[in-house]
Amino acid sequence: MKKILVITNHSYMLYRFRLELLQELAKTNEVVLSMPFVGHEDDFKTLGFRCIETNVDRRGINPKTDFTLLRTYRKLLKAEKPDLVITYSIKPNIYGGMACRSQKIPFCANVQGLGTAFQKPMIARFVTMLYRYAFRRVRTVFFENQANAKEFRDRNILTSEKQTVLHGAGINLDRYPLSPYPDNNVPHFLYLGRIMKEKGIDELLTACKKLHTEGHAFHLDMVGFYEDEYQAQVEELVSMGIATFHGFQETPLPYYVGADCVVLPSYHEGMSNVLLEAAAVGRPLITSNIPGCMEAVEDKRNGYLVTVKNADSLTEAMKAFLSLSPDERKEMGLHGRQKMEKEFRKEDIIAHTMEALQLS
Repeated sequence: MKKILVITNHSYMLYRFRLELLQELAKTNEVVLSMPFVGHEDDFKTLGFRCIETNVDRRGINPKTDFTLLRTYRKLLKAEKPDLVITYSIKPNIYGGMACRSQKIPFCANVQGLGTAFQKPMIARFVTMLYRYAFRRVRTVFFENQANAKEFRDRNILTSEKQTVLHGAGINLDRYPLSPYPDNNVPHFLYLGRIMKEKGIDELLTACKKLHTEGHAFHLDMVGFYEDEYQAQVEELVSMGIATFHGFQETPLPYYVGADCVVLPSYHEGMSNVLLEAAAVGRPLITSNIPGCMEAVEDKRNGYLVTVKNADSLTEAMKAFLSLSPDERKEMGLHGRQKMEKEFRKEDIIAHTMEALQLS
């Protein structure tokens, strides 16, 4: 039996999207989790995982706190003496990777999207340098789309031999079953996620106002936390009677079930779990034609791909959906479910991951 240390920056997200993989690992290994406790840590403990609370400043670059994190990981490795470390998200990847390199401990990393770090040239150069150093001895790095993997090759961070590209975390088709298509009085669009600029909220709000002005009948359901700058705009849509703000919801399934279509005009993603979950339930998708989103959609078959950062393109796609008959919308959703069954089944992703981890 080997000891596997999993290092991440968010216990809630680890539970939501990686639980099945961790359970598979735990069948023949001791699995220890290092993470900030922000939800589901008690569920992990109930399932028999040993959990170590580790603070991680998820935002920005601060030399003092980042060096403290590196020291924390070094102490953690010396105490736990794992046979393999698996890291998730940028700071555990970099500083966990550095700690593993210094102690010659095998590790595998997960790049779940490029995020804002690669959007700003000065920060991108610095992060690239850190990744090159941290990944020098990595066993493999898991990516959620081909474009992100190519970015790391182009920046000379990794060779293709050290890359494993998965279809995201996959989707548990039992947890997100095909559900009867809703019979709403007017079509309901659902946005589920953080209400922030990089998720395309400016374009979505603009599109909804334009559709309303032109007399189209629809309703927008918004589920998630919003950043303060969007509070007034969200409340304006609510006051106009065309939107309902539901706040953060730990269980998203009922909102997928009640939706006619899920909209995500994001600027960048690793692999959008929202799109995979919605498609599994049998709901059409409208999303940006970018890596991390476009993999879930066959344009005009199970949804629509729109130009990123383009409110007009989003508006036209939403109009096209509204012009469909209920049967056409339902058929589009069924195509999405079939795509999930064929390409994104959780069991297949786990099997691919286990093979790349080289545990035997």
